Amino acid sequence: MGLVAIVGRPNVGKSTLFNRLVGMRQAIVDETAGVTRDRHYGRCEWCGAEFSVVDTGGWSSGSDDVFEEEIRKQVVIAVEEADLVLFMVEAATGVTDYDAEIADLLRRSRKPVVLCVNKVDSGEKVFDTYQFYSLGLGEVWSISAANGSGTGDLLDEIVRLLPEEKENAEERKDLPHVAIVGKPNVGKSSLTNALLGEERNIVTPVAGTTRDAISSYYNKFGHEFMLVDTAGMRRKNRVGEDLEFYSVMRSIRAIEHADVCVLMIDAATGMEAQDMSIFNLIVRNRKGCVLVVNKWDTFTKDSNTMRDYEKALRARIAPFDDVPIIFTSVLKRQRIMDVLDEVAHVYANYSRKVSTSQLNEAMLPEIENYPPPAWKGKYVKIKYVTQLPTSFPSFAFFCNLPQYVKDPYKRFLENKLRDKFDLLGCPVQIFMRQK
Repeated sequence: MGLVAIVGRPNVGKSTLFNRLVGMRQAIVDETAGVTRDRHYGRCEWCGAEFSVVDTGGWSSGSDDVFEEEIRKQVVIAVEEADLVLFMVEAATGVTDYDAEIADLLRRSRKPVVLCVNKVDSGEKVFDTYQFYSLGLGEVWSISAANGSGTGDLLDEIVRLLPEEKENAEERKDLPHVAIVGKPNVGKSSLTNALLGEERNIVTPVAGTTRDAISSYYNKFGHEFMLVDTAGMRRKNRVGEDLEFYSVMRSIRAIEHADVCVLMIDAATGMEAQDMSIFNLIVRNRKGCVLVVNKWDTFTKDSNTMRDYEKALRARIAPFDDVPIIFTSVLKRQRIMDVLDEVAHVYANYSRKVSTSQLNEAMLPEIENYPPPAWKGKYVKIKYVTQLPTSFPSFAFFCNLPQYVKDPYKRFLENKLRDKFDLLGCPVQIFMRQK
């Protein structure tokens, strides 16, 4: 499957076109220039041909944006990765110095380039497109990313220029999705980059650098999954700009679509109220969870510090405290491979199917030893238990009076299930059904 990179200066409509090509609002679009900072991937299908599209940040120089140098690096990486480059310019503004800079970069890259002029919304604006032949990149395609005019011809040209698809294309749809979540500036993008071994996402000391939830394919050391780096989530009353609101929504959606969430917290601040909100969001969505305490190298320690810290953390997240906790320093590459091992372990538990015979063999003697308490003189008899066909571990206990089984006894059953079967890191749901 070919890879198409969309490049151009800020605010020419790259993300608008990206969303149109992938068929959903996947990249954030706003009037503010410089919204997109990282490379952002999606998939496009046109007339039976399928290819990947990557949206990049706007190329600029000499601006006040602290991310400018990093964005330029990301654009260069995207051009190197791509099979074809879609270079976007804007009709009304004409040829700018930035356009000339990018054209120079693209000519040197020796990659096939499709030059498209955006915001050609009317017949008269077509005359503004001819000046772009001066960039020396061949044919010019007029489009309007906002209303879609001209995009069909543009896609025909892209499909024509893309290399033939290789037979052994990797199929990544069924891979487990791992979302790295947490508050701003706890080291989510640094962990993603450390695991991937490349500068995949922009990292700066500024909180809120990552704005989109960015997926990366991971296949190293016997582990294979999609790694999703998300924007930091802070309290609603702290979310000032519209852009950050969209970023937080994108992170929430990443949790909803993930199988396992890696919740990162800062060792110095511990499990704060916002960390608890994110943890509760993971539990409510019934996702596997691995808790990572980052920046452990900066924490003052004695012989029992880690044990005491972990004990306090488990008390904070109770009752669902059956979660792996890893103390890392991403900056010093300490124990980051343990994170991968625990993610694989939790995913195996999350997707485990236990046979009905095993469940009954393990649980019925426990229920016999400690039956549900009588309610108003009525005795509850649990006959058998089975696992339900859900994506997360959920179990149905069949009994004569399900309405009389209260939450404390359900928690007892859950704890026994955790004792008998390895369900570390997975929320468990118990249903009482009428026999």
